[in-house]
Amino acid sequence: MKTKVGLFGIGLDTYWGQFDGLLDKLVNYQNQISAKISTFGVEVIDAGMVDNPEKARETADFFKTQDIELIFLYVSTYALSSTVLPIAQRLKIPVIILNLQPVAQIDYTAFNKLGDRGKMTGIWLENCQACSVPEIASVFNRSNIQYDIVTGYLQDEEAWHEIRSWTEAAHVSVVMRNNRLGVLGHYYGGMLDVYTDMTKQSAVFGTHFELLEMCELKKFRDQVTEAEIELKLKEFNSEFAVSPSCESSELTRAAQTSLALDKLIASHKLNSLAYYYEGEAGNDYENIVTSVIAGNTLLTGKGVPVAGECEVKNAHAMKIMSAFGAGGSFSEFYLMDFKENMVMLGHDGPAHFAIAEGRVNLVPLPVYHGKPGHGLSIQMTVKHGPVTLLSVVETADGVILLVAEGESVDGPVLQIGNTNSCYRFSIGAKQFINDWSRQGPAHHCAIGVGHIGEKIDKIGQILGIKTVQIC
Repeated sequence: MKTKVGLFGIGLDTYWGQFDGLLDKLVNYQNQISAKISTFGVEVIDAGMVDNPEKARETADFFKTQDIELIFLYVSTYALSSTVLPIAQRLKIPVIILNLQPVAQIDYTAFNKLGDRGKMTGIWLENCQACSVPEIASVFNRSNIQYDIVTGYLQDEEAWHEIRSWTEAAHVSVVMRNNRLGVLGHYYGGMLDVYTDMTKQSAVFGTHFELLEMCELKKFRDQVTEAEIELKLKEFNSEFAVSPSCESSELTRAAQTSLALDKLIASHKLNSLAYYYEGEAGNDYENIVTSVIAGNTLLTGKGVPVAGECEVKNAHAMKIMSAFGAGGSFSEFYLMDFKENMVMLGHDGPAHFAIAEGRVNLVPLPVYHGKPGHGLSIQMTVKHGPVTLLSVVETADGVILLVAEGESVDGPVLQIGNTNSCYRFSIGAKQFINDWSRQGPAHHCAIGVGHIGEKIDKIGQILGIKTVQIC
């Protein structure tokens, strides 16, 4: 089902009898806007032109029945703020004011040659969108109504990029509200930064948390057939560059666990997962948890992000990145290269194979640092080019989104059977790590491809939480 967004235009009904054809032209412009927004993969609920306070109240009643995520307000000409306030007050969702002129510049010479000041006034009013914007903003500020402004003209690609970003953010807000996040196992003991207030996370994002049991995962694993394992091994070889040094017994062990994870996800209709477990040496659960990385990497690349060390907040960050189509690979800070002004990030946990630079390598790991056992792991570098880092941060005052834009660059990586990549930031490595850390995030973050800070800011506005972008 498509995400729904609302659209209405505003004008002044007094003008229609004074300036012949003005209303038709303005409605045509609104129809163009509606059609264009519809190409962004959302359903546009267009309430038409609102040109007096009575229509405003009727429109508010209509929109209340439509379950829209945000609303676009097209300022077609000068209009009274009293035609806007009743709608914004009733809906209590973000209002995006579209200050879009028909053209980038009117033909002043041709305009002034018309010689008919009545016709000339009508043409001016056709291009008079900016007149009402301060009035509407003033009323919204005094009424504590959340809004943003997009200014440009109908063929302005920059304006349309911003509008598209709003529709994408609206879609992501729906994804998050419908997100079923499984929590398997427990936190890594003593890792206080990852401990999470799940009630607060649900209140902000709308997420449903499903608390899972290791014994259920073991049940699914015990039910796996030889035929299923053969198919999963073929998937491993298709998606990964499997190292010849991987023992067949380890590949089989990982395939069996991957299948069990697939069944667990399907059984609980999960859209994301946070996990961690240790178990006694030689225990069945230890056998499972030391063979999850390959399967969790497959799930992450298929849009079901999996965060290790039971980092629930980062599962949310990964899900946001995934919903934006940017990936979202599980990462932490590895080291700093002061000579090259770079920061290296990676992890021994699940990666996002869809945003890899080249093939993703599945390799044996003799020890999981700080964790029990041994098994297979992922050696991967994030695709070179622009990237965005995202952390969902719990502060003393609530939840914020912490963002940084940078570049994944070619450089030496640590061949230790982990995901790791080299990154540069516009503010330099030293200032980056200081500014990032001062915001109080957990030591994990989600890395996605592309610069999408503006989109993350918009999802923050929709969710009603602060976004901090340090670069």
